[in-house]
Amino acid sequence: MTGRRHDRSTFLPTLTRPVRAGIRTAGVLVACASLAAGCGLIPGVSGGDGDGPITVMTWAPEDTNLTNKPGMPAFARAYARWVNSHGGINGRKLHVATCNERNDSVSAAKCARRAVKENAVAVVGSYSQHANSFFPILESAGIPFIGGYGITDDEFTSPLSYPVNGGQPALLAGLGQELADDCGPVSLVRPDTIAGDELPVMLNAGLKARGHTQADDVRAAEDATEFSTQTRSALSGATRDPERTGCVLSALGDRTGTFMDSFRRARAEYPDVRTGTVLGSVDQTVIDASGGRSGPYEGSFITGWYPVETDPRWDGMKKVIREQAFTDTRIDPADAGVQTTWIAYTVLKAALDKIGGGEVSPDTVRRTLDDGMEIDTGGLTPTLRWKFQDRLASIGFPRLVNTDVTLQVVREGRLVSARKGFLDMTKTLQGADV
Repeated sequence: MTGRRHDRSTFLPTLTRPVRAGIRTAGVLVACASLAAGCGLIPGVSGGDGDGPITVMTWAPEDTNLTNKPGMPAFARAYARWVNSHGGINGRKLHVATCNERNDSVSAAKCARRAVKENAVAVVGSYSQHANSFFPILESAGIPFIGGYGITDDEFTSPLSYPVNGGQPALLAGLGQELADDCGPVSLVRPDTIAGDELPVMLNAGLKARGHTQADDVRAAEDATEFSTQTRSALSGATRDPERTGCVLSALGDRTGTFMDSFRRARAEYPDVRTGTVLGSVDQTVIDASGGRSGPYEGSFITGWYPVETDPRWDGMKKVIREQAFTDTRIDPADAGVQTTWIAYTVLKAALDKIGGGEVSPDTVRRTLDDGMEIDTGGLTPTLRWKFQDRLASIGFPRLVNTDVTLQVVREGRLVSARKGFLDMTKTLQGADV
């Protein structure tokens, strides 16, 4: 969860997350009630009717100096080709418009306005840190946001959001809970941003669940190009107890590799520590590029949302890649963004299949998903079903419906399962000190 920190006006009261979520939800519902046309309630205004194509949009940052997710829109286009080569959806072609979000609030808003202009019935499988820029535009047009990457609070609060994973909150809580018994002092290196401020809270919820003390919070600039200061601070904190092996955890997105370069150079000056991170900061491609079994990730524990890439439950996604994008190097089946996009389009197709030959619009897609529909993702997630207020509404995440995480470890340079099955983080997150 990232995004630059902005100063808050001293003339406005600070709201807790549950209150902000409630106000936001109420505001959207009031707007939809009073401005029906603006929320996509006029039949036939989006997606077309009859035999015309169904338009959706996928966006993600590409070619930037920060986090890039080119595989997400590339896979979305491949998925559309695959669907259309097999007869489309209910006989209608699927048109996927894509947009470069550029890790920029202005570009994120432009992508959202394009989605409205092109009559998209949903934004699917997308990545953006700038929810404050794009959600108001989608909400005013009533366009659902299906399967974002889970890096902003809005993805778990907006009634138009349909997240398919537990985002950074579940990953950090899971990492803390699983490493608490094996770690002495813990240091977390994370972005010094608004969303980054959430990360130690969730990690500490996991540590607290197993009776562990809080982690040291080591902040780094989001666009940092070296981490020598943060590395030494993290190692000093993690090795302060000579009786127990400490842990250094990182959640820096694409900057994790840069941090690990600094870490590898400095760790020889300190006692041994364990390392851990979250999927999205590290995947098999990053492990390979850093030296595989001889690299800094060997032995690291990593929490993820889904089964490892070698699991046969990914065969459907791999078939799409094999048939439509085999030579596209942007699409890595081990990338969490590509995996999330596959699951998001699985949700979209299930909703469209249920609509059948009826009108396809933002409104009908939303109503279908909101009407108690349960979506089977083939075991990649628990059965997905969104309610108006779900189990984690008490901590300000009313739309967070999938709190399952997996625990993986790097062994001989390969990312493999550290334990079977999923870990449900619901109770752990409910105990977060928010």
